[in-house]
Amino acid sequence: MDIWQLHIFCKVVDLKSFSRAGRAVHLSQPTVSSHIKDLEDHFDCRLIDRLAKEALPTKAGRLLYRYAKRIIALRDETESAMAEFKGKVKGSLDLGGSTIPGAFVLPAIIGAFTSRFPEVNVSLTIADTRQIIDAILSGDLELGVVGAVADNAAIAQEKLVEDEMCLVVPAGHRWSTRDRITPEELFSEAFIIREQGSGTLKSIQNSFSEAGLNFAELKAVARIGSTEAIRQGVKNGMGVSILSAIAVSDDVAAGRLKTLAIKGLNLKRAFYLTHHRQRSLSPLSRAFVDYVNSHPIKS
Repeated sequence: MDIWQLHIFCKVVDLKSFSRAGRAVHLSQPTVSSHIKDLEDHFDCRLIDRLAKEALPTKAGRLLYRYAKRIIALRDETESAMAEFKGKVKGSLDLGGSTIPGAFVLPAIIGAFTSRFPEVNVSLTIADTRQIIDAILSGDLELGVVGAVADNAAIAQEKLVEDEMCLVVPAGHRWSTRDRITPEELFSEAFIIREQGSGTLKSIQNSFSEAGLNFAELKAVARIGSTEAIRQGVKNGMGVSILSAIAVSDDVAAGRLKTLAIKGLNLKRAFYLTHHRQRSLSPLSRAFVDYVNSHPIKS
């Protein structure tokens, strides 16, 4: 067993495929299969079930995966620490981002950071806020940027940048010539809601609560799991929704969507740089945090 084999094994589990894992690590599928077989021989048990369309870890495979991820993370931390000792910033940095910051905020930060430190390789995982926070709690991620305040005392957060959410309606909607509506009008309109676990949903619910409004009284016609899908739903007349202004800026500029305010409702929120309070950040993660803090993002 070696770390390279564990790396290949984790790729197979992550991608649920021998062929996709092979492409990710630039190896042929037979070579990937050979490495997995070597691991199975070493541990004397089956680690991957080869199903018709997917490769899924067995119970033993899931156990090995947890330890393998920790071993690989420790390897990366060791490389980073030794580079720091020699005055360099280099290594692999895994970041997480919830839907909006992952798509619209972090790419610019990562681009600037890697331009400044070209020997750093960044991997960005995009998921909903709950999933990113769970990954930080489990140790799968050190750092993430999410759009809601965590309710777990083990999570530390600092404000990164502010965001403004808006009511979004399609072009030609009866409200499209207006700048704002009343909550009473909103409650009578078909509304598209984000999925549970979304930072956007949590922020909207908090805004309604602070204004003394009952979010549950909205006339929900669909619960959709991504901002992009909601954006398409609004454009195609499924209903209206509340989305980040930066997520719909292109459609607004092109005249396909219109954004409005809701009277009495404060829809400002922030994106938060998030990490585990009790775990020490690796040298590379500290370098990223220091870079972000010394290069403030304009909202």
